[in-house]
This record gives sequence, C-alpha cells and structure tokens, in this order.
Amino acid sequence: MSEAAIDQEALGRWLEANLEGFSGPFELTKFPSGQSNPTYRIRAVSGDYVLRRKPFGQVLPSAHAVDREYQLLVALHPLDFPVPEPLALCSDPDVIGAIFYVMELAQGRTYADGSLPDFDPQTRGHMYEQLADTLAELHTIDPERAGLGGFGRPGNYFERQVARWTRQYRDSEMDYVAAMERLIAFLPERLPEQSRTSIVHGDYRIDNVVFDGDGQLSAVLDWELATLGDPLADFSYFAMQWALPADGGAALGGLDLPSRGIPMLEEVAERYSSRSGVAVAGNLDWYFAYNLFRLAAIIQGIKKRVLDGTASHANAAEIAERVPVLADAAWSFALRAGA
Repeated sequence: MSEAAIDQEALGRWLEANLEGFSGPFELTKFPSGQSNPTYRIRAVSGDYVLRRKPFGQVLPSAHAVDREYQLLVALHPLDFPVPEPLALCSDPDVIGAIFYVMELAQGRTYADGSLPDFDPQTRGHMYEQLADTLAELHTIDPERAGLGGFGRPGNYFERQVARWTRQYRDSEMDYVAAMERLIAFLPERLPEQSRTSIVHGDYRIDNVVFDGDGQLSAVLDWELATLGDPLADFSYFAMQWALPADGGAALGGLDLPSRGIPMLEEVAERYSSRSGVAVAGNLDWYFAYNLFRLAAIIQGIKKRVLDGTASHANAAEIAERVPVLADAAWSFALRAGA
C-alpha cells in the first residue's frame, strides 16, 4: 500500500470525530524525510497538523512503535519540554491501514547541515548551546514523576541495546558484512557500566530538532527510538557528529569550528555535564562504535524495506548502501576502544 492509497475520506471522518476543533477540507502531503515512520503535513481549514503512522506492510518486532512515541509526547508536553503537542492517537489500523497519531505542527524548520550555513557565528554557537542544554534537561526529568516508569526495561541499557540491534540486524541481514560480525562479537565483551537511568531520545542530533528563523530551539522531533536507559547513549550519539567527517549532513569533523562559532566537543561536553550531572566519559570510542553499529543495523532494516517496496524516505535506496561503510567506521572506533 502506498501513500496515495490512504483513504482520505476515512481519515477525514476520523479527524472530525477525534481531533478537537478540526474542520476540513484538508490536503495531505508526505514529508520527504523520515526513514522509519512516514510523516505527513495536514493542511486543513482549521489549521496545520502533522500525522505520523507505522509503515504499511510487515515490520520488524518492536519497530515503528508510534503509540510509544505518542505516550512519550503526552508525558513530556505538560512539563514544558520542547515537543509538539500530541492531539490524538488512532490505534485502529483499519482506518488508514496502519496505526497513527496527530500532533501540532512545530514552528520553524530542521537543518540537515550541521555547519548551519544560513546563520552567523554567534547564532550558530547559541544553537549548539541550546542543543546541549535541551539534552541535559531531558536527562534530568524523573521518569517516574513523568509517568514513564514503565517505559523501558530494567537492567544494563547497553547490554539490552546491543542484543536488540543484533537481533534487528539478523532479521534484516542479506549480505555478509565482516565488520558487523566483529562488532557483534566485541561490543558485548566491553559493556560500560550504566551511569544512571534517564529518558533517552535515541536519535538526538541537529536534524531532529526544529529551530525558528532566529535560531531559537522550538521542538525536538522523532522519538521512535526513545526508551529509558543510559543518558550517555544520547550524549555520545550527539557527540559522534564531532568525530565523523563533515559531508553536508550533521557531522562536523574536519571543519574549522571556532571560525564558524560552533563550540568544540570539549566545550559541549562540559556544558552538558554541568547541567545534567552526568559525567561524560573521557574515552567515547566504545560509545561511538556502539552508535555506528546501531545505525548500521537500522539502515540494514531500511535496505530490506527497499527490496520489499515499503521504504519511506525519498532517498532510501541510496541510504541503504551505507551499511558496510558504517560498519567499517564502527570497527575503527572499536579498535581504538581496545578490540
């Protein structure tokens, strides 16, 4: 089933019945980005909204849990944490072919290029400070007080995550990738101790955050991978952008950051630690290896969906070819971590 196959009459009836203040007619337009959960803009007489749904067709177990995303937004929004307001959840896949939820449209836009060429140095610096501060704020929220005590499983976060992404990779595996096999053997042997338990975003980087035209952070998006776990998983994933070569995406490696007004990683780490109370490990190589391994496993799933004809992103086929490159990069960090 394709985007064009969504029954918009059925969707409209559901929106009128379940979304307070909604009135049509409306126009449904798919955002080109979004690897996992297809995302749409709804332009209606009553205003603009965003719809996120599960992919059509068969999906891997525990993946694409838009109902978990919605639960998290419901918990975080009343705390004044910058997330879009959740408006309605549809748990009945028969309405449009998959479960979905509707939220407000965040004001502003995302920026895929971490060098932020549209802004002056002072604004760039402020934007990165906000990124560090917002992540620290997330990690200081008490999950129990937020009503999210049961949002994740107990036990060592990294042990669970390495096992999870190994299973996900095996479920989507089509080719032998030597570096992935070495990582699957190495990562469980060198698990770090968990610092503490926090709400973890799971994909925190600049292109999942909305800024207004003045560089003011207005919303954090894409909570599909969120759970309860080690806050260093989030920080190290964010920090990894300083270690990877700049390529027009979120990565910053090799750029003259001071001339651009972008803080060095040491400055970001100090700012995050002072606000979160989480001590950033001096050696992040194991964490970088883990994060790239996880990313390779996610992209292996995209590759399988490309072949199955259910991939969402406009450039999914191109992205799907990155698995060996990511695996090799992960292994290079694993070697630095003592593999």
